[in-house]
Amino acid sequence: MTYTTPDEFVTRPDLRGTFGMTSSTHWLATASAQSVLERGGNAFDAAVAGAFVLHVVEPHLNGPGGDLTAIYATAEAPGVPTVLVGQGPAPAGATREHYLAEGLELVPGSGALAAAVPGAVDAWLKLLAEHGTWSLADVLAYAIGYARDGHPIVARVASTIQTVADFFTEHWPTSAAQWMPGGEVPREGDLLTNPAYAAVLDELVAAGEALGPDASREAKIEEARVEWGSGHVAQAIDEFVRTPHRHSSGTDHAGVVKAADLAAFRATTEPATTIEFRGHTIAKTGAWGQGPALLQVLALLEPLDDELLDPSTADGAHTIVEAQKLAMADREAWYGPGDVPLETLLSADYADARRALIGDRASHDLRPGDVPGREPFALPTMRTEYLPPALSEAPAGVGEPTVAAPGRAQAPAAAPAAPAEDAPPTGTAPPADRLAEPFTEPTGETRGDTCHLDVVDRWGNVVSATPSGGWLQSSPTIPELGFCLGSRLQMSWLDEGTASTLEPGTRPRTTLTPTLVLKDGEPVVALGSPGGDQQDQWQLLYLLRTIVGGYTPQQAIDAPALHTTSFPGSFWPRTWEPGGVVVEDRLGDDVIDALVARGHVVTRAGGWSLGRLSSVSRDPETGVLSAAANPRGAQAYAAGR
Repeated sequence: MTYTTPDEFVTRPDLRGTFGMTSSTHWLATASAQSVLERGGNAFDAAVAGAFVLHVVEPHLNGPGGDLTAIYATAEAPGVPTVLVGQGPAPAGATREHYLAEGLELVPGSGALAAAVPGAVDAWLKLLAEHGTWSLADVLAYAIGYARDGHPIVARVASTIQTVADFFTEHWPTSAAQWMPGGEVPREGDLLTNPAYAAVLDELVAAGEALGPDASREAKIEEARVEWGSGHVAQAIDEFVRTPHRHSSGTDHAGVVKAADLAAFRATTEPATTIEFRGHTIAKTGAWGQGPALLQVLALLEPLDDELLDPSTADGAHTIVEAQKLAMADREAWYGPGDVPLETLLSADYADARRALIGDRASHDLRPGDVPGREPFALPTMRTEYLPPALSEAPAGVGEPTVAAPGRAQAPAAAPAAPAEDAPPTGTAPPADRLAEPFTEPTGETRGDTCHLDVVDRWGNVVSATPSGGWLQSSPTIPELGFCLGSRLQMSWLDEGTASTLEPGTRPRTTLTPTLVLKDGEPVVALGSPGGDQQDQWQLLYLLRTIVGGYTPQQAIDAPALHTTSFPGSFWPRTWEPGGVVVEDRLGDDVIDALVARGHVVTRAGGWSLGRLSSVSRDPETGVLSAAANPRGAQAYAAGR
């Protein structure tokens, strides 16, 4: 048996050139970043310009009130992958006791109580100051222009606003004012402006320029960072969140983010976490994010036959999914802001022991591993269905919905429902009054999630970045800023003693997880994907198909995707589907039927619905650059020459 041959048809060409390449989840961000390269900027200038454009053109997927994780390598130090940490911590007032006193069982999925300290803007400014070459004014000009003069919105922006229109009108009138001009939901192609955000960016530029013409580029950017953290933006956030407003819990609460929280935050950098796989070095974030889970899966798969690493076969798909379940169980049990035993979790001996758990049947349990000498953290409360007491149906626009499950709302219960007889034995059973049968089955329809951006230049600088959070449905829009806060704290548990229990001043365990691949000490691929808990699962398929199967980047992106949902979701309401697997129909009936026969609970997601991958590549020997982008959703784009 050999590895599945890629389809001869590809939706887009694998772009190739020697000058520079950009790929992102929106063509305007790609075009803006590529324009910077064409005008002499480097990959860092281009990435920052494209990222601020993403704030404007994909407001349903990210915003300046959100967060960012990136991995990069410089031409001067190509073998040193570095992580840019733009994930803000929990505010000082975000104590577990406060949330419980508010009557909450989970950190809400929307509303200001879900907000971590905004980290994206400061992180981008840090990257520009330390590795860019352009002035802040030139880099921000693209985003300022689109915010002030308008841009034609894509269909998904319009559909997102339509979904939350009634909620905005009733509960978040400031959001209705910004995103529903004249009280109407905009349509695809309508020009949408955001003059308030344009003014915020102008303020950042002006803060630096006030230092005078003799000040250095770096000093001016540093002054803009000070303005962001201690000036108008911080004060406006502080004042706005004090007013109680509706949260995903169905109840009203004030936020706890203060100006002092923003002033105290500074983005940082740190060495990437790496593992060797089939002659390549795979670089990810630390275990404050989910990135090392991908490394754990690669360690599990490394010694197996190539046929078992093929996602397009029944044996391969089963093996890959079962390996992912084991890694994600460790994510739940061990990953978080504390001292995570990564040396053990990524060791060959640990992988050998865990690999033995992969059997012929699908596991429906959450099975984290044991770490010698370490007391295990408590597992979170495991729920297959959940609605807070104040709601009779699921609210719109919460979490980061990657696969739709319409009808999973629970009607007001007349009597407690009993847990299903085949409920998984691992974890804590959900309270009886939180269980209900869904009214309809999940459709697998893919909806909005987050953004991604990759850039490589002719000098060898390369950036892979996943900005997210602060999407327009996260919390009420702050009128004088034109954006809202993020909702990353929903990834923290209110359960006591878990690896990621809410704690002031600590980062929530983020799902943002870009990837850098190196070979012989040189970066060769930057890639990533939106998709919450699915980000690394979809990137794994790309890595297996390109490194093991010999696919080109575009062939790997186009190939049919799948992922598992058999672990607690990172987004409110934090439920899971034991044994769950979501597949694209193009995987084929024979493979899908075989997965069902092995006990997987399969959801068909249509032909082209899973995965949001983009990538850029570089051949260090020839200098040839390449780029590829996702066709699903008809929005992502790659460009280069």
